[in-house]
Amino acid sequence: MKILVTGAAGFIGAAVSERLLGRGDQVIGVDNLNDYYDVRLKQARLARLQGRPGFSFQRLELADTNAVAQLFAEAQPARVVHLAAQAGVRYSLRNPHAYVGANLAAFVNVLEGCRTIHAGHLVFASSSSVYGASTQMPFSVHQPADHPLSLYGATKKSNELMAHAYSHLFDLPMTGLRFFTVYGPWGRPDMSLFLFTRAILAGEPIDVYNQGEHQRDFTYIDDIVEGVVRVLDRPATRDPAWSSTAPDPGAGAGPYRLYNIGSNNPIPLLRYIEVIEATLGRKAQRNYLPLQSGDVKATWADVSDLVQEFGYAPRTSIEDGVARFVAWYRDYYAIK
Repeated sequence: MKILVTGAAGFIGAAVSERLLGRGDQVIGVDNLNDYYDVRLKQARLARLQGRPGFSFQRLELADTNAVAQLFAEAQPARVVHLAAQAGVRYSLRNPHAYVGANLAAFVNVLEGCRTIHAGHLVFASSSSVYGASTQMPFSVHQPADHPLSLYGATKKSNELMAHAYSHLFDLPMTGLRFFTVYGPWGRPDMSLFLFTRAILAGEPIDVYNQGEHQRDFTYIDDIVEGVVRVLDRPATRDPAWSSTAPDPGAGAGPYRLYNIGSNNPIPLLRYIEVIEATLGRKAQRNYLPLQSGDVKATWADVSDLVQEFGYAPRTSIEDGVARFVAWYRDYYAIK
């Protein structure tokens, strides 16, 4: 298939693109290569894809309506994986306008592109951040998620609502995946594993928020990619049991579905740090801090729908996943 992958130089986007190329798909990668974090890392991810048979790349701002319309008209992708976004819960407190352009304006342009060519399936990235103030664990797509605690989470919830409307209006298959704390080699430098590893190796203290009382459903990148590809291969269909009088938040009036994609295994942050310390063979200097605005205390993904419908089975333990990341980190930054 010819598949458009937005955010192709990003952590998940590059990994999904690599997987699709490996099975023989044609991938059109799009990214704006912004400087939210080290552009050299994005370029290094991209370099692993460029030159491979079936891969092409366009540097493009998805908030540019005319440019996106031209992209879809020329590329005519059979399916679309939309992973581009302005990420980061804490950054949304400092630079909210970045999220309006990258997460809202860009998404409506992608929806319009899919509508124009009547794309066979749009799979788009949502986030566990949509659950916000909810404390009903594990988080389920069948429970309401109407109280996000950050602008980032609010934009992801908005994406779900926008996709539902387009799916209903234009009979477009759309699937949203709520990602839970993805980690692994080639990961984002603003994520805890990257930050902790860098600081510990440099002999610097690590910031441990909420006094270390966080829990996260850490999910290894390979498990995430497997789930994304399985969902992509099966376009969303209408749920015959969906009722407007008792609407299921995980489905909709059109061919629209939502799924959690995580490990279904919440790990205490302090345990995660212990695994990093053991892997590095060094103890961290811990700087305990209060809960930050916008953060949630715990996440836990109910992935039963993904398991039952797609055979999704995350297999990577945090011990193995952290070890693979550390091996990559030492190699990439030439640290012995």
